[in-house]
Amino acid sequence: MSEAKAGSRPSRHPRPKKDQARTEAPAKGKVDKSTAKAKEAKHPQRDADQPPAAVEAFGLAKDYGGVPALAPLDIAVEPGESIALIGHNGSGKTTMLRMLAGLLDASDGHALIHGHETGSLAARAAVSYLPDNPTFYDDLSVWEHLEYVARMHGLVEWDQQAADLLGMLGLYDRADDLPVQFSRGLLRPFAVLLVDEPFVGLDAAGKLALLELLDEAHAEGATLLVATHELDFVGRVQRCVALRDGEVVYDGTAEGVDVLSLVS
Repeated sequence: MSEAKAGSRPSRHPRPKKDQARTEAPAKGKVDKSTAKAKEAKHPQRDADQPPAAVEAFGLAKDYGGVPALAPLDIAVEPGESIALIGHNGSGKTTMLRMLAGLLDASDGHALIHGHETGSLAARAAVSYLPDNPTFYDDLSVWEHLEYVARMHGLVEWDQQAADLLGMLGLYDRADDLPVQFSRGLLRPFAVLLVDEPFVGLDAAGKLALLELLDEAHAEGATLLVATHELDFVGRVQRCVALRDGEVVYDGTAEGVDVLSLVS
């Protein structure tokens, strides 16, 4: 992550309330290990008075010209659950996340976000999706990107949250720079966070800052589904789902998981 430029502090923005520099590894997120039990491969029937799962997929599948990218998938993710989605390149991770985010149509089956069909306004409002290659506007500064996203989602008092976010990432002093030099960004309300390979290209300080952001989102009740092999993250989630050639080969507790064996 780039170093701050000397003398470039944007005085017109609020100061972060949190420390701008993180030199120690963040504490692991508070995880209730009692909920880290292996899930059934097939989606179980939910009681009528039981709230909907954060994410549900029923026979969700995708193929391209007869070539399967994701085999029929049945999965339920409970509200507040944290999951590491692992698998080799081409295993179906990105396809799955894009379909759950409503950005890619399924070839078969369907999925729900808090009881709403993926792609619907209600589902999109509940989901924040961070792709592996996020798109930025070349003529907007980092701060202007944050303002654009915040106002698009109806946030009014967003500027302090934006300043805190930049402070945690060590980018507060560069808020008025164009984002072409940076790799990631995140600001919007969400109940479900879908992230695709967020640690790629980050240095050690950036990884620590991102781990802390994910920990905070989880501690505040968000459901996390993050595609990554980053062991520091896999070691703190409640559940792992591993894909191989478009099929689920493991779905269970993250404790003691041999990540390398699942992605080989």
